[in-house]
Amino acid sequence: MPDLLLELFSEEIPARMQAKAADDLRRMVTDKLVAEGLVYEGAKAFATPRRLALTVHGVPARQSDLKEERRGPRVGGADAAIQGFLKATGLARIEDAKIQTDPKKGDFYIALIEKPGRATIDVLAEILPVIVRTFPWPKSMRWGERSAKSGSLSWVRPLHSIIATFGPETEEPDVVKFSVDGIEAGQTTFGHRFMAPAAISVRRFEDYEAKLKAAKVVLDSQARKDIILADAKQLAFAQGFELVEDQVLLDEVAGLVEWPVALMGSFDKEFLSIPDEVIRATIRNNQKCFVVSDPKTGKLSNKFILTANIEATDGGKTIIGGNERVIRARLSDAKFFYDTDVKTKLEARLPKFEQIVFHEKLGTQAERIRRIERLAAEIAPLVGADVEKAKRAAHLAKADLLTEVVGEFPELQGLMGKYYAQAQGEDASVAVASEEHYKPQGPADRVPTDPVSVAVALADKLDTLVGFWAIDEKPTGSKDPYALRRAALGAIRLIVENNLRVGTALLLAEPARRIYQQVAKPVAGYISVPWKGQQVPQIAMDVIAFFADRLKVQLRDQGARHDLVDAVFSLGGQDDLLLVVRRVDALGKFLDTDDGKNLLAGTKRASNILAIEEKKDKRRFDGAPDAGLYNLPEEKALASAIDQVKSEAGAAVAKEDFASAMSAMAKLRPAVDAFFDKVKVNDDEPKVRENRLKLLNEIRAATRAVADFSKIEG
Repeated sequence: MPDLLLELFSEEIPARMQAKAADDLRRMVTDKLVAEGLVYEGAKAFATPRRLALTVHGVPARQSDLKEERRGPRVGGADAAIQGFLKATGLARIEDAKIQTDPKKGDFYIALIEKPGRATIDVLAEILPVIVRTFPWPKSMRWGERSAKSGSLSWVRPLHSIIATFGPETEEPDVVKFSVDGIEAGQTTFGHRFMAPAAISVRRFEDYEAKLKAAKVVLDSQARKDIILADAKQLAFAQGFELVEDQVLLDEVAGLVEWPVALMGSFDKEFLSIPDEVIRATIRNNQKCFVVSDPKTGKLSNKFILTANIEATDGGKTIIGGNERVIRARLSDAKFFYDTDVKTKLEARLPKFEQIVFHEKLGTQAERIRRIERLAAEIAPLVGADVEKAKRAAHLAKADLLTEVVGEFPELQGLMGKYYAQAQGEDASVAVASEEHYKPQGPADRVPTDPVSVAVALADKLDTLVGFWAIDEKPTGSKDPYALRRAALGAIRLIVENNLRVGTALLLAEPARRIYQQVAKPVAGYISVPWKGQQVPQIAMDVIAFFADRLKVQLRDQGARHDLVDAVFSLGGQDDLLLVVRRVDALGKFLDTDDGKNLLAGTKRASNILAIEEKKDKRRFDGAPDAGLYNLPEEKALASAIDQVKSEAGAAVAKEDFASAMSAMAKLRPAVDAFFDKVKVNDDEPKVRENRLKLLNEIRAATRAVADFSKIEG
């Protein structure tokens, strides 16, 4: 079957846009083909700095013929309806239509429309220009004389040529005839801008890829990445160093070159006096170069690796020299920034925060720092941290945001705070908390374990959550501009992975009250609700509910069932996240056993019967059953089993031994099975019926010692 080759050759496409552009080209072309009834076998797209390319193989040579029956008006219907039918179907006269009889509605006209399939190359000539003109670049431009005309082509960079060939691999392919803004599709491309700029005539993909490689263009971006990585590692190894790998930088550099050539340069050793991260950020951000480390010390060496786009006749000396000059200047700036920052105490920077607004409804950064400082002091005893150290860490944690280095490299916030705190002689835990209080920032990020870091990190995240809840800036759908979901997941991981026993509702109560006092006007309403003998702001309870939702997501990602989280939270009073996780884990393991599955089925059956009968009688069947009304041994056995399970499971839950609580629950299973097998719940005698329904309610109440089984799916 024929194959399509398409190339759009232009000036340099920004590296950050290339991967999506290649995927968009593949998607748009293949979607159009399928919509035209042309089902293909496979497609692959490519991107280099100067071209987007696509090969689609196994495309039918032409569309299939279509036959369609179209129903028209009733025989003898209005003339206007008949004329409209003839026009829509292309029939010359109504006698050319067939008549179909409908037993209920009478006779109707039917038109048989036959539409012969078109040659695929003609279809391509229609759809490809549309795709080029409607291509979804994030940013685009017009150029040249044509740009002044209405409807001129808009593209990411000036488009120079188009290749579009179609045909079977055993024959010479045809050029798909079309033009876009004066650019005629053909079969000519161009090689490397400097090393092989001459025109190249191609036929199909294999020919195209091979000729490009001969013209110093590596078409596949993954191949370019592999070359860069392998050559960079080899260069570093040859001089006794190790490449500091950087996947994001590798992806970017592969989009900057068509013929990658790795070269090694160096910089003055005096710059090694500044932190490694500053050196790396400087070289990476400004020159898109990789750094290397000394495997003996783990510290950076004074070498870097750049990726050139040319095999230079002087072996790359000029290219290396140019990069060294720029990197020397950039590192000089970075060293000046760092040395200047170190001279100023972190605390001396804090007054500037009084003039910096954190959020118009939540006050200044200084007000936020004071809230975090106070909350960190309250959290410290709960996590085993020194209160004064936690206060000091929270006091200084944000100060590096006002330093020169962080102003230049925002990604180093926190880390630079640690270095500056160490330089001014702060306690080790206080210094580390400057970096770690931002963590964890994602599922792959590590969780701090130092108690001071944990206290400040929790305070930071809880203040953020309570604050934005108070001003009604909650996440909606896919929108979460203040990263509140990430903050909640971070708080959950801090608590669970550090095995912290923290009652989050009462912990959130005070910050919620303080937020309200500070921003009372923007808050729609302030309601307190009872919680474990205390009045807690509704805001705090709303955040707890948000934690429950985020915990479901986290547990689901870890393979647990989200409905089990509902079953545990539905018991009420569940704000100790560590205990929730332990209880969910024990419940999940129990439900994987036969006893667990059968008890769940029995409990749901009891709940369903109760729901029906309570609705019918418009009352609840709570209260203790009357043992004197037990007529059958299965009733007595179930009542006895429930009493035993209540005692054992309650004692186990009180000791937080959830595995033992589940084992106790398993003892209910035979009694429940026997009860439903032998006992008629809706007995003819009203008192017996009521007593048996109360016994069913006892099953429901007994299982609630560990979870609300009605929330469990299955």
